[in-house]
Amino acid sequence: MSESKFLTPEEVAERYRGGVSLGTLRNWRAMRIGPTFLKIGKAILYPVSELDAWDEKNRVTCRASRRLVEHTDEPA
Repeated sequence: MSESKFLTPEEVAERYRGGVSLGTLRNWRAMRIGPTFLKIGKAILYPVSELDAWDEKNRVTCRASRRLVEHTDEPA
């Protein structure tokens, strides 16, 4: 069986360095947006794997970064 790691809403807010507050997480859960979560009784838990996937989904690539990657892929 695979072992999953879960974070509480407080730990999720800490993971995003205060950029996402507990209130925002609460609102997102009510509106069914934001990262996937589990609700077991009153406990709210966020699977770390789902947070990682959500991070990737929301990644923004800048044009300068894209050009840098293109140049490093070219043969010398």
